[in-house]
Amino acid sequence: MKIKFWGVRGSIPVSGVKYNKYGGSTTCVEVRSKKNELIIIDAGSGIRLLGKELLKNSHHEFNMLFTHSHWDHVLGFPFFAPIYNKKTRIKMMGCSFSSDPVREIIAKTMQPPGFPVKFEEISARFEFNSLCANGCNIVGGMHVVPVELSHPNRGLGYKFSEAGNNFVFLTDNELGYKHPGGLEFADYAAFASGADLLVHDADYTPEEYGRRITWGHSTWEHALDLALKAGVGALGLVHHNQDRFDADVDRIVAECCRRLKRAGSKLKCFAIREGQEIKL
Repeated sequence: MKIKFWGVRGSIPVSGVKYNKYGGSTTCVEVRSKKNELIIIDAGSGIRLLGKELLKNSHHEFNMLFTHSHWDHVLGFPFFAPIYNKKTRIKMMGCSFSSDPVREIIAKTMQPPGFPVKFEEISARFEFNSLCANGCNIVGGMHVVPVELSHPNRGLGYKFSEAGNNFVFLTDNELGYKHPGGLEFADYAAFASGADLLVHDADYTPEEYGRRITWGHSTWEHALDLALKAGVGALGLVHHNQDRFDADVDRIVAECCRRLKRAGSKLKCFAIREGQEIKL
């Protein structure tokens, strides 16, 4: 399994020299199976560069999963170049917790007057399927298990398994507050138990969180605690706050590593960078 992160920022894209290390694009993740089957998670602004790469390599068939429909996770869809290519075939999956089916989640990003090209006018061909938190699914040659997130308006996290390797992706998940549909801390620890890699929302510092409880995100302390309780091999911090500069993220990682060293833990902790590749 190969994982590449095309967008790791939260809430809104940002740019500037203070964001060069970790990047400023919003959520988009590429997961490839050993047979090179592709799953794309979310269509934040990071999907734009992924689209250019797919066209360059003539990759026309793939799967798309969505965690939820908040703007930062779908705003890049109209700028995803493969959707304007008639050779493109996309199997699109997700679970809408509103009255809208999966199709409408992305079609709304192209409604006038917000965008000049309508969804009905693009060239790609789509297959829409529901993928809610109801067991294991085979997607792109991998076993995929969804889990409900603790987040306003609800959403899904995912566990990807292939050849004994497990990757758990839980962005936009508030461990300090249980939203409707969300699970208990112990349930998320059980879901991630023993994973090779857990990538978890770490938007806030503990100092910030007191003013932002119920906003739908965790602190880096929450994420670290979950990783330790779940006994995962590595923790990747993600959904970096739009106001968090590279130096700030580095300090958070350094503090995580100090705590792990004091605890005698072998857990590896790092912050996910835009463009980073991980092989399991």
